[in-house]
Amino acid sequence: MQLLLLGATGLVGSRVLDLALADPRVAGVTAPTRRPLPSRPGLSAPTLDFDELPQDPSIWTADAVICALGTTLRSAGSRERFYRVDHDYPVEIARLAKAHGAKTFVLNSAKGADVKSLFFYSRVKGETERDILELGFARTVLVRPGLIDGPRPEPRPMEQWAGRVLSVLKPILPPSMQANRPEAIARAMLEAAISAVPGVTVVPSQDLL
Repeated sequence: MQLLLLGATGLVGSRVLDLALADPRVAGVTAPTRRPLPSRPGLSAPTLDFDELPQDPSIWTADAVICALGTTLRSAGSRERFYRVDHDYPVEIARLAKAHGAKTFVLNSAKGADVKSLFFYSRVKGETERDILELGFARTVLVRPGLIDGPRPEPRPMEQWAGRVLSVLKPILPPSMQANRPEAIARAMLEAAISAVPGVTVVPSQDLL
């Protein structure tokens, strides 16, 4: 399998990259990024301006796409920029990949994703899901983690505080309310990409523990 990975420098995407490069079922990984990645066997890592995506087939040709792109409102600086990163980039790249033969798209979305949500974050995630589903991949997998519990390069005080609270309460919390580890999300996304089961699959947070 040839895999196209988006978000390879992030918390979940970096785990996907490690797993994919170690998996004998994956022949190669293309991971376009804004900043260079270290050279590794089986990895093609072109540096791109995501606001000016090239049409080069060598970048977008893959059997399956795993999308772990994402940001925060704080990091993005505005709602418009957040929407560009969390909606426009994934949908534009999904179109390119499908046009070049990709059959599977696996999206790291979020618990509560809903186009009708009153919350901006959840509404954007819902619109991204909707627009990727409309592209008609043979297999689409929507992975919906809750709070992702893991170290991040930039400080996220509220997430860190919530993660500590959920860790303390874990013994008494139902699975649907527990935090998700990035390693578990990455494993689920890679397995979903490799699976040949057609149709639409939703993976809820309780299945990522």
